[in-house]
Amino acid sequence: MRTTLRTRRAAQTVATVTALTLGLALAGCGSEGKDKGTKEPGPPATSASTLTLPSLKGEKIEVAAVWTGPEQENFTKVLKEFEKRTGATVTFVPAQDPIVNFLGTKIAGGSPPDIAMLPQVGAIQQAAAQKWLKPVGPEAEAQLVKNYSQGWRDLGAVDGKQYGVYFKAANKSLIWYNNAAFENAGATEPKTWKEFLATAETISASGVTPVSVGGADGWTLTDWFENIYLSQAGPEKYDQLAKHQIKWTDASVTKALTTLAELFGKPELIAGGADGALQTEFPVSVTQTFTGGDQPKGAMVFEGDFSAVNIAQTSAKIGTDAKVFPFPAVGAASPVVTGGDAAVALKDTKGAQALLTFLASPDAAAIWAGAGGFLSPNKNLNLTAYPNDVQREIAKALLEAGDDFRFDMSDQMPQSFGGTPGKGEWKALQDFLKNPKDITGTQERLEADAAKAYKS
Repeated sequence: MRTTLRTRRAAQTVATVTALTLGLALAGCGSEGKDKGTKEPGPPATSASTLTLPSLKGEKIEVAAVWTGPEQENFTKVLKEFEKRTGATVTFVPAQDPIVNFLGTKIAGGSPPDIAMLPQVGAIQQAAAQKWLKPVGPEAEAQLVKNYSQGWRDLGAVDGKQYGVYFKAANKSLIWYNNAAFENAGATEPKTWKEFLATAETISASGVTPVSVGGADGWTLTDWFENIYLSQAGPEKYDQLAKHQIKWTDASVTKALTTLAELFGKPELIAGGADGALQTEFPVSVTQTFTGGDQPKGAMVFEGDFSAVNIAQTSAKIGTDAKVFPFPAVGAASPVVTGGDAAVALKDTKGAQALLTFLASPDAAAIWAGAGGFLSPNKNLNLTAYPNDVQREIAKALLEAGDDFRFDMSDQMPQSFGGTPGKGEWKALQDFLKNPKDITGTQERLEADAAKAYKS
């Protein structure tokens, strides 16, 4: 993936837009009952048709993804609508992380799924290099041209050939907080990293542990690092590190890890301390922030818009009990890091191509958008599809950013380094959470693992 379109000024502009739109959203949702009063209805259970799909009666399609729980349930609703429109039978195949390894095993056994949802740009590049993927057909291509900006199309392309349809996006530069815990502590939303640390101390003094960290899932720690690094080092350095054009022993990485250690080095600010965080999976890190009233296990949790799915499993209401602010600015501006999941075809069948076409349309996006915990890069999805003002404004900010965003760094890297549990960046940052004083050792391990991954 090339990132030549992205500049420092553009990234700062996006950060400003995101901050402003989130601020407006929360201002509109802050007073009790106002969210209900301004909430626009989401789409009906069956979204209106904007495209014609072929009859696929009798055809069986398998779709592999790593999604579980509410994400799997909501994606299954999308697949059910496709079944209804085409007559095909679609089966969801649970995949394990890293999904490239899972697909490799399936392909070696002669039974690949028709479609796979890949959560990393690096995974698309790796699968394409293995010649596993089939290019999108003309119908899906037409939907992409109609509904997506060039930047999102480029993320799904390898060497100029389109393979991926980015169905689900994410704004991974958000911090959600328990409003009752904030009010009880007299805390306010911080705008800078220094203010964020001060807010954490204020909340800690009130008797509540301020930050919930899902350290058992190493990808959450890569997101912490990336947001700090993008804001502090800037987008040019970010792009260089993502491509391993500079080493992980670079002074800019030292500075970012030193900044992150200002939080990780104070275990009393983290729910359960470092040991507890390393045993806490991401969904629990969210739900424990929004249970227990004004005495939760953690008052704040960092992660993307998709956290709304997990918040919905509690009694907290987004916009009143659960609020959100942009990741605090470490440098000149708050960072904007995005992520996403792309659909790719491993079989060149009529059914696989029809499903890619459907997933590239606003029809499919509207189904999951209405269920919440979802963000679409599809510019023709009506914002009224989202269930509340907060999610509508987050989606609006993403669309208004156009191509001026930075994609998740670890997702751009070889999956063996940036996307494998217990290895590479995930493992190095988990070790760093346990021992944040070892900055030099962490950098050396990161560089050794990155050098090995980029050569393979």
